[in-house]
Amino acid sequence: MSEKGLYIQMFSIHGLVRLNNPELGRDADTGGQVLYVVELAKHLALREDIRKVDLFTRLISDPKVSDDYARPIEEYSDKCRIIRVQCGGRKYIRKELLWPHMDEYIDKTVKFIIRENDFPDILHGHYPDAGYVAMNLANIFGLPFIYTGHSLGLSKKQKLINDGMKESDIKRVYKMGTRIAAEENILKSADLVVASTNQEKTDQYATYMNSDFPDYKVIPPGIDVDRFYPFYHDRLPEEEKSEMEKYAQANLLKQLDRFLVFPDKPLILALSRPDKRKNITGLIQAYGEDKELQALANLAIFAGIRKDIDEMEDNEKDVLTRMLLEMDRYDLYGKLAIPKKHDVEYEVPALYRIAAEKHGVFVNPAMTEPFGLTLLEAGATGLPLVATNDGGPRDIMEYCQNGILVDATNTREIADAIKTLLTDPDYWEECSRNGIMNVRKYYTWESHADTYIHSIKPLTKTLNRSKMTKPRPYTPIGKRLTQLKRFLIADIDDIMLCDDMKELKKLGQWIEKNRDKIAFGVTSGRNIDEISEFIKKNSIPAPDITISAAGTEIYYGKELHYDNGWETHIANRWEPEKIKKLLKRFRFLTVKEKPAQRDFKISYTMPPEKDRMSKIHDLLSKNKCRYTLAYYDQDHLDVLPYRASKGKAIRYISYKWETPLSSFLVCANTGEMLVGEPMGVVVGADAARKDRTGKIIKKGKSIYFAKKRCAGGILEGIEKYRFGNIN
Repeated sequence: MSEKGLYIQMFSIHGLVRLNNPELGRDADTGGQVLYVVELAKHLALREDIRKVDLFTRLISDPKVSDDYARPIEEYSDKCRIIRVQCGGRKYIRKELLWPHMDEYIDKTVKFIIRENDFPDILHGHYPDAGYVAMNLANIFGLPFIYTGHSLGLSKKQKLINDGMKESDIKRVYKMGTRIAAEENILKSADLVVASTNQEKTDQYATYMNSDFPDYKVIPPGIDVDRFYPFYHDRLPEEEKSEMEKYAQANLLKQLDRFLVFPDKPLILALSRPDKRKNITGLIQAYGEDKELQALANLAIFAGIRKDIDEMEDNEKDVLTRMLLEMDRYDLYGKLAIPKKHDVEYEVPALYRIAAEKHGVFVNPAMTEPFGLTLLEAGATGLPLVATNDGGPRDIMEYCQNGILVDATNTREIADAIKTLLTDPDYWEECSRNGIMNVRKYYTWESHADTYIHSIKPLTKTLNRSKMTKPRPYTPIGKRLTQLKRFLIADIDDIMLCDDMKELKKLGQWIEKNRDKIAFGVTSGRNIDEISEFIKKNSIPAPDITISAAGTEIYYGKELHYDNGWETHIANRWEPEKIKKLLKRFRFLTVKEKPAQRDFKISYTMPPEKDRMSKIHDLLSKNKCRYTLAYYDQDHLDVLPYRASKGKAIRYISYKWETPLSSFLVCANTGEMLVGEPMGVVVGADAARKDRTGKIIKKGKSIYFAKKRCAGGILEGIEKYRFGNIN
C-alpha cells in the first residue's frame, strides 16, 4: 500500500456492466451482482484511504447490446474506472460459456497491469468465474485475494435437482462440475471470503470440502439512500424533485393504469429477474387463489426487461410464459400488471414509492435468496415486506423489523402475510417506519465500505509481495532478455531427452543461429545440477532460462542467477515439514533420496492404485495445507507450493520480462504448461494424446501435435509456427 492509500482491483466478468443506468433484469447474468460491484467501487473510491479502484469486466462489442459495453475504459472519477478486457470473442455470451476463455482473460489482464505499471494491493473476485481470474492473478503477483460468491454452485445444483432437473442436464447447461471445482480451489486460495449473511457463511459455504481454509467476514450490501428516499418525500413541493424523477413517476403510473381497472387500490409489488428460483408464479398463484386478497389490492410484477419472449433463453421464456398462463388461469385481467421494461436509475426507486404511497406491500417469494437487495431498497422507501424465510431475508428482517417471513412453497402463507399488512394500518405504519430508519442505520454503502476496508487492511500489512523487478539491465542476461521478443521453452524430460542425437544436434544449431532474436529456456522436474550436466553432456547451447525442480526454481544465464522473486512468490503459506509429517501415515508413499528433495519440492514414489490421490488431497485439505500435487509416469509424486508448477513459472517469466505469452513457443508433455496463449507443441504424441500425468491434452487453436519425437518434434513445431521469422 502506498502512502496515498490502497489500490483495489475488483473483477466481475459476466453480464452487462456499466457505471450508470445498469440494465438489471435484462437477462439471468445481469442482476443484483452488477449493481453491487458498481456501487461498491464507487463508494470505495470516495474514501481518503483509497488511492484507486478498478472494476474489471468483459469487453462486449455486439449489435444486440449497447455500445457502452465496447468501451475499453470507462471513467467514473479520477479514482474509479471500469476496465473491459476482451476474451472469447466479442459477442455477448452467458456466463456458463465463458469458462474456456478465463485463461485468455488472465493473460490479457496481466498485460494491462504491466502496461499501466501500477500493481494493486488487493484483488477481489466476484462470482466463481471472476474468482478464478482473481485467484490466478493473486498467485502470479503474490497479492492478497478476496472472494465474494454472490451465489454458490452446490446450493444451486441442489435446488435444480429438487426442481426435477436431471444431473446430466445440470452439468451440460450450467457447467456445474467446472463451477464447483473452481469454487473449491477458490476457497483453498482465498485470504478472505466476504459473505452477505450469516446463513450464507454457516450453512451454504459449509457444504464445500475446502470451506475451512479461508477467513470469513459477513458484510451486508448497502444501498444508495439518496436514491431510495421515503415515499412521503414525494409530497414535497414539485420544485424539489428533478425532472427525471417526475417523469419516471408519471411514466410508471401510466404503465400501471394500462393494466389495472382500479389503479387506486393498494399495490402488491414484486421485482426480480424471470428466473424459476424467484418463484414469481408462486406469488401469482397465492394471489389468484385468494379472492379476498384480489378485492383488497392489485398485483404488479416487474420481471426483468423484455422485448420478445420467443427470443429469450429457455429459463426466462418458461417463467414469462407461465406468468401469462397463470394470469389467464385465474382470470386476473385488470388486477395484475406485468410491464415489459423499467429504468433502474429512476423508475425502480419511484416504483417502490408509488407502492408505499398506495399503502401496499413488497413481496420476495424466491425459493432461496442469497441476500435480497430489493428488500433493502423497498424498505428504505417505507414499503413493508413479505419475504422468503430462506437466506438473506432472515438477517434483513432481524435488523429492520419491517415485515413478515414466509415459507415460499406455501401459497396460503404468502397470501395471509400480505393480507395481515394490508388490513392492519397500525402494523403497516410500524413496518414502514422501521424499514426507513433501520435500513439507514445498518445498510448504507458508507457503512459497508467502512467495514470492508477495516477487514482487508490487515492483509496488506503482512503482504509478502513478489518483487517482479528484472536483474539490472547492464548485467549480460538482464540486457539480453530485455531486448528479445520471443522465447523458446522446451521440457527436457521426454522432450529433449531421447536417443536421436542427430535431431538434438540440429536443434542446438538452430538455437545458436537464432540467439540474436530468440531466448532459449528449458524446464524439468530434475534439480539444477542434473540439468546442467545434461546440457553439458549433450552439447546443448546454454539456456537463458532454466526452470528446475518441477517449476519451483528459476535460474538465468550461464552463471545461473537465482530468481529470488519467484522463491518469495511461491513461499507464501508453504509448510513442508507439516506436509511431510502428515504424509508419513501413508505406507504407499516412499520418500525419494535426498537429491530429489528441494526446499520447495517434496518427492515420493507412489505406485498407481485407485483413490490414493484423493486420500492425499483429503488429508492435506482437512489440515489446511496449501499445495499442488503433480503425479506423473504412474510412479512419481511431487508435492509443491500451491503457486508453483512449470506452467506457472513460464507465466511468471512472461510477466516479469514483459513478453506476452503469445510470443512463447512451449514444447511440453504436460497440459498445464500449454494453458493460455503460448504457441504449444506436443511431440510424438500417441493416439490418445495423453501427457505424463495420464490426462488427455485437448487440441486447441494454439497447440500443434508434431509427428516426430523429441528434438525432431520441436523443430517441426518451429517450422509450423514459422517461429524463426521475426520482422
